[in-house]
This record gives sequence, structure tokens and C-alpha cells, in this order.
Amino acid sequence: MKFETGMENSTSKLCDGGECESCPTDPGLLIEFKHAIHALGGKWKLEILFTLMNGGVRFGALRRALVPITQHMLTAQLRELEHDGLVARKVLAEKPLQVEYELTDSAWGLTPAFRELLAWSKIHGPRRHAEAARRHSGPDWPECRLAFRSACGQPMPSARRIAISTGE
Repeated sequence: MKFETGMENSTSKLCDGGECESCPTDPGLLIEFKHAIHALGGKWKLEILFTLMNGGVRFGALRRALVPITQHMLTAQLRELEHDGLVARKVLAEKPLQVEYELTDSAWGLTPAFRELLAWSKIHGPRRHAEAARRHSGPDWPECRLAFRSACGQPMPSARRIAISTGE
């Protein structure tokens, strides 16, 4: 039985299992992948890119759109994005001096990759989120403490103290 995801035509096959230029075992490919992830993987970078998808935005408006980002962090991330060729900084000839930031063609070229990641997240995200919630929602803490004390040979608290600590 063949299972189709609907994404068969939107992904490209890297190689047919033989030796080729785009084979995933090529160390150069890993280096390029790391550069791409580094360009996107910074604190606030994705938020900045998604905000700029609405068009050019001045620094102050960008900062207000990304509350609680600090001015220092926004400046640092914009400089990195500009250095990586994803954001263009345009100085407007106005008084007082104003600067506007917008996405470059290179950043717009990431749109298909963002769509693929979003599709992946929609498929696999709920499972990951449910698993994380299950890991973090342990047993009731007062009962857990009692079991721990009993297992360690510590004296058990009186029933009255348990009722007070659980709010009953």
C-alpha cells in the first residue's frame, strides 16, 4: 500500500543512493546547512523576518511590534540578518534621520522552506506538544512527596498536615 502525504511533488530528491554532488554524506553540504540554520537561528530572527513580510518597517515600529525585545537585541539581530543578506537597511532622506528595514530577495526565497517547515510542524507538532505536556504533568505533588518519604524511610507527616498542605 502506497502512502501519500501530498508533499511528494514539492520536495526534491537529493540523490539516488549513489555518489553524487548533492549526496547528504558530503561534508560540504553539512557546512552549507549549518550556515543556513545559523542565519535563521538566533533569538528573535524569525519574529523579525515574519514582521518584515508585511513590507518595509522603520526601526521604532519594528521594536514596538516585537515587544519585549530590547533595542540592543533588535540592533544586533538586524545587523546579523543584514550581514547574512536577508534584510536590507534603507536610510530615508528625512529629518530626523530614519531607517527602514525590508526583506531582500534572498529572504523572500525562503518562503517555500518556511511553508515546508510549517507543514511539518502541523503534522508532527501536536504529537511533540502532547508528549511534552505528558512529561511535565507528573502525579499530584503532595502524593508524590508522600511516596518519596515512604520509600526513603522518612517519617510520614500527620494527616492533618497533609490536609493543610493540599488545601483541603
